[in-house]
Amino acid sequence: MTEARQRVAQVALPVPMPQCFDYLPPKGHELPPIGSRVLVGFGPRRLVGLVLGHTDSTTEPRKLKPIDQVLDEALIDEDLLVMHDWAARYYAYPPGECTQLLLPPALRRVEPFNPPGPNGFQLTDAGQQAEPKRSPAQRRVLDALAEGPQLRSALVSLGIQSSTLKRLVDKAWIEAVSIEPSLIAREGPVLSEEQRQAVGTVCQAYGDYQAFLLAGVTGSGKTEVYLQCAIECMARDEQVLLMIPEIGLTPQLIERVMNRLGTAAFVYHSNLSESERLACWQAARCGKAKVVIGTRSSIFLPFKHLGLIVVDEEHDASYKQIDGARYHGRDLAVWRARYRQCPIVLGSATPSLESINNTEHGRYQLLKLTARATDAPLPQWRIIDQRNQQEGLSDTLVGLIKKHLASDGQVLIYRNRRGYAPVLMCQACGWQADCHRCSAHMTVHQNQKKLQCHHCGHQSALPHRCPACEDPKLQALGAGTERLETTLAGLFPDYPVHRVDRDVMTGRYDFERLLEEVKNGGPCILVGTQMLAKGHHLPKVTLAAVLDADQALFSGDFRAPERLGQVIYQVAGRAGRVVNDQGLPGEFVLQTRHPEHALLDRLRHGHYLGFATQLLAERREAGLPPAEGLVLLRAEAHQPEAAWAFLQDAQKLWQQAGLQAQGPIASIMPKRGGYWRFQLWLQADTRATLIDTVARTWTALYGLPSAKKVRWHMDVDPTEL
Repeated sequence: MTEARQRVAQVALPVPMPQCFDYLPPKGHELPPIGSRVLVGFGPRRLVGLVLGHTDSTTEPRKLKPIDQVLDEALIDEDLLVMHDWAARYYAYPPGECTQLLLPPALRRVEPFNPPGPNGFQLTDAGQQAEPKRSPAQRRVLDALAEGPQLRSALVSLGIQSSTLKRLVDKAWIEAVSIEPSLIAREGPVLSEEQRQAVGTVCQAYGDYQAFLLAGVTGSGKTEVYLQCAIECMARDEQVLLMIPEIGLTPQLIERVMNRLGTAAFVYHSNLSESERLACWQAARCGKAKVVIGTRSSIFLPFKHLGLIVVDEEHDASYKQIDGARYHGRDLAVWRARYRQCPIVLGSATPSLESINNTEHGRYQLLKLTARATDAPLPQWRIIDQRNQQEGLSDTLVGLIKKHLASDGQVLIYRNRRGYAPVLMCQACGWQADCHRCSAHMTVHQNQKKLQCHHCGHQSALPHRCPACEDPKLQALGAGTERLETTLAGLFPDYPVHRVDRDVMTGRYDFERLLEEVKNGGPCILVGTQMLAKGHHLPKVTLAAVLDADQALFSGDFRAPERLGQVIYQVAGRAGRVVNDQGLPGEFVLQTRHPEHALLDRLRHGHYLGFATQLLAERREAGLPPAEGLVLLRAEAHQPEAAWAFLQDAQKLWQQAGLQAQGPIASIMPKRGGYWRFQLWLQADTRATLIDTVARTWTALYGLPSAKKVRWHMDVDPTEL
């Protein structure tokens, strides 16, 4: 007897399960098209899902639920669905992640979302006559709008609160209006010969796929190459996606893009409101957004006529998602460019070994910019031996800071440790303040009188005596950014010292305001973490320094030497980008207790590409990425035995499938947030075999009894160990 088959929709839902779910069509209607956004019942809940396919189901119709409501028919285009299917297979994540990636937050909500309102304000007739007597904030708004309508974002950037704007609207002194910026494209600088060649090569590829690696020294004008390529793309009535690794890079870039291209630059990143992200998503879909600047999630935007993708700072680890669907934004950008048959430019002063490997195999074309666009020379290097010297700043570095400040230069100090000191130790018994939930020390925060773990967030009061022996001689060892700020302020009281880390840059526009202040200000000192090492243009910085990078020299992570080289070259590139008024050349200082280390010697005597090529050869000898593929299966549990048992069961499964499964081994940080963490390394003879085998078999892990006692995930092409 033949089973009755019922045509159903396969719906991806935001639940941690490895399959789509079958639903009948809405009562009285046909099945919604693939790519439709739907509302369905799932147990006692109602969820928003995406229709990823249609199939014949043998399940009795009475056991299936109908779709409650079709919210948007065919909302997601075919190219995005194809890319998602490829990504889900390659990165081994459940189809439910589809809704998180392809829909902006406003469209994932069950409740209807009100569309974004007007983006600006203007004075009413009453507002022109108003005189607020007891509210300086309201006076500032009225004064700002007296010059004409202003964007809401411009008013907020002045420090004006949304509550102030609401009160003025309620008083009918101002009213909301939609503002379309009137922009005029400005002429850019004259391109160098290398820049012209790079632009010409990229533009020849329009209408076809070609991947370019633009390797240019810091200050060589990579952004100007992007902009000139974007102008040519827009002349073809096509859209441009400019991807950046960090939100902090957007303020300077947005202004520069709009001034050069004469069009509004739409922005997409996680720090925006739901309405702002939805507005950008819709503008990309209808073609209104000619240029979009976004972080890694922007690769999933539904462009109507995508003609060019640019990935700036392509080496940056921020392009890799580290939870949920662990995709790599840069690599998906390459896939999408190939599918859409458009060129893609990957730019960096310190390209990743993955991209360099692809150029050597002919997958990418290498374009070089070897000189700075301003004709300023590259900074002079100096490695300072810090042995037998005080913590933090050496006498030599203090002297150099004094010289550069006196010559109207600005100074940038990089220290990748926030807080006052990374370790608190008892001088009497050797006790150290360790986190009870992580395999890590607690960081001293002197200003707030607390200890904090920067991995799990656990905090405790700063003790006055040793908890072990009650001796009062507690010593803070090492120097974080907070301690350096205090030290520098004491050494140079006549100059402002700005700290740049997540402890002080808490407001949405704090970093933007500081960059503008420094750019237009006089001599000062910037001390901060990786927020400062990104591609910011600080033309008055003449001295840059990296402090205490020695930990990376002896790390258990095989990527540590590459990352150390990238940070050092990036920080060095902040110095001397523009010729100082007093002719002071740019200088770079690296403080270390291991000046004789071979890695530092290679960095000092060679250019980055030469250094990276040597690292790539070493990776090939060791059979490590990017020469070989690598997949990590990670497991964590409150009891280490549970994670260990699960990985042993998984190891048998993978070995039966023909993969090389090494482990279980502890993560570099074995315990984090109260969970013990272990992993398996999965490799195969070829990358294709590895990915295909993992894609076919990873869902079997859900059926292992030991899987119920642990949290686990797959990480394909991992960037962290």
